[in-house]
Parts: sequence; structure tokens; C-alpha cells
Amino acid sequence: MAPVVGTARKALQNALADAGFPAHVVVACSGGPDSLALAAVAAYFARRGHVDGHPVTVGAVVVDHQLQPGSADVAVRTAHTLKELGLAPVEVRTVIVAPRGMGPEAAARDARHAALEAAAAEQGAGAILLGHTLDDQAEQVLLGLARGSGTRSLAGMRPARGMLLRPFLGLRRADTLEICHAEELEPWHDPSNADPAFARSRTRVEVLPLLEEKLGPGVAESLARTASILQLDADYLEDVAERTFAALAERSGAEVSLPEEALGELAPAIRFRVIAKAAADVGGQQPSYQRLLAAEALLRRQGSAGPVELPGGVSVYRLSLAQLQAANRPARDAAQPDGSSPVPREAPRCGKLVFRPQKPPQN
Repeated sequence: MAPVVGTARKALQNALADAGFPAHVVVACSGGPDSLALAAVAAYFARRGHVDGHPVTVGAVVVDHQLQPGSADVAVRTAHTLKELGLAPVEVRTVIVAPRGMGPEAAARDARHAALEAAAAEQGAGAILLGHTLDDQAEQVLLGLARGSGTRSLAGMRPARGMLLRPFLGLRRADTLEICHAEELEPWHDPSNADPAFARSRTRVEVLPLLEEKLGPGVAESLARTASILQLDADYLEDVAERTFAALAERSGAEVSLPEEALGELAPAIRFRVIAKAAADVGGQQPSYQRLLAAEALLRRQGSAGPVELPGGVSVYRLSLAQLQAANRPARDAAQPDGSSPVPREAPRCGKLVFRPQKPPQN
């Protein structure tokens, strides 16, 4: 047995152990070297019938995105190979990729994940295995840097997120080619992986090799290590932001509001995340850094009180203390049934940021 095959088996065994040893797993396989190598490693455990003494069965799903001529034939050939490896059941799922305001790569990913999740649910799978490698992780971090993304993006792909498991994030792409050779498998090489029209392809065939040439070997490993470190930071900040948002959020119908005084006292790293969570809570998408800055600027009471438009059809505006007091005045001034004066209530000490799933009415 080739040493890399043993390394890959151990990586998958560890991933399944961390996931609680699911009884049935599904391999997402395109027929390319990475996912085919993963399928071959998973098939080893399927033939044994267990992982470290825990029973397991392994199925597979081949997603045909219909984006290239002959994609259906590739899917059929891949499914045949997976059946020969002993995986069952093996499904081919055809999807329609509709960009709908996002790039083609993101649209294809969303369509693929939807198909994988549907197949996993029908098969009763406890996990979906994806063949991303250390090279994919390095490319992800570089793309995040180029786009000016934050910690969440630079943290790259997680080894486990929900049902998705990526056991090969510690392996290089060359390792998966070696596994395919050792298992006597002929992988399919996706021509889009070398197409300069796609940013990820340019990063793969031009940028990373150039960095390795100019900076020396080990760049990909360093980028992947950076992602692992940032995942710890991102998880901590996400946890703090989630608890802070839950404590501050006030709901009224479809709206969510945040008290500006408490929001302004937060550390910027948490404040921006809480604002993003408020936007997501009313149906918005993750705002860009520029949009977050525009929403956060409302707290400084300089210029307009809004609205600031955020992605996904969300508007955020500042409701001032005077507006809040005016809104509360009718109830505060109302006489009691016995004719006595109402009991004074403590007035709000500050205004608030209000997030709406549609543009607020104009006065």
C-alpha cells in the first residue's frame, strides 16, 4: 500500500470519528482526482463495513451541472466507476445553475450543495464527504485576500460544517493524483480548472506557482495554516457577536432594532458583526465592508439618519431620541380611567438603529 493511501485513510477515519461515526455517509464525486481519491478511500471502509469498529455504509452522488458539453457522459462514467468501487447507492443528479445576482461559481456551488443535501436526506446519510485539499484551501485564502474579505472569508473552508466533512484538507492535490494511480483509477480532468476566465483557475495555475517560485516552497502550507489559525479567531468573535446580538435585539413585527448607545460601546470587531446579524435577521445578505461602514456611520450622528440600503432588500436607519419620545408621548400623556395622571415612565436614553426588510416610509 502506498504511504499516501494510508495517510488518507487515517484522515478520513479521524474526520468520521470527530463527526460521531455516522452510520451512512455520501461521497460527493465529480470524477476529478480529489473526489475520486476520496471515493476510493471511503470504499475501503465500505468494504470493511466499519470504521474503528463502528458500522458504516457509503453511497455517492455525482452532480451534473450541465455547464460543459459532454457533462452527462462524464457523470455516467463516474457513477459506473463508483459502483465498481463498491459504493451504494450511487446517484447522478442533474441541476440547473441559475446565477440570480451571484457569480457562476457561487451559483454552481449552491446548486450542487442543494442536490447533495437532498440526496443525503433521501439516503439517510449522516455526513457528506467533500474532496477539497490543502491546495483548495490556499486558493480560498488568496482569493479572500484579493477581495479584501474579513476574518470569516480568510478562515477558508472548515474541516466540518454541519453535514459537510472535508477530510483531505491536510493533503496536497498531488497526493490525490498519487492515490488514484495507486488505486488504478483514471480521473477526469475538468477543463474549467485551467480556464483563465475564472479567478480561482488563475489563482491555481498562475498565482500560486508564481508565489512558490518567488518566495520559495511552502506557500500553500502557510496559507492553509493561516486559515486554521483564523478559524479559531473567527469562531470566538462569532460566538461573542451572536450572544451580544441576542441580548440587544428588539423586535417589532418584521423590524429589528438595536440601541445605539449600547451598540456604540461595542468593540468595532463585534459591532460590525452585530450589525450584519441584524441585517440577516430581517432577510438580508452578508453586507460588504463598505455597506457595514455606511450603516455604522449612522451611530456618529453625522449627516443623514438614513436609510442605508444593505444587500437583500434591507434598509437601516437611525431613529433619534426625540422621535422615540414623540412616538411614546400619546401613551404617556393618556389619562387613567379614574382621571388621575399616568405614572411617569423612564424615557429612553438614546435612539436606535432600525433594520427593515423594505424601504421605510418617507416623512
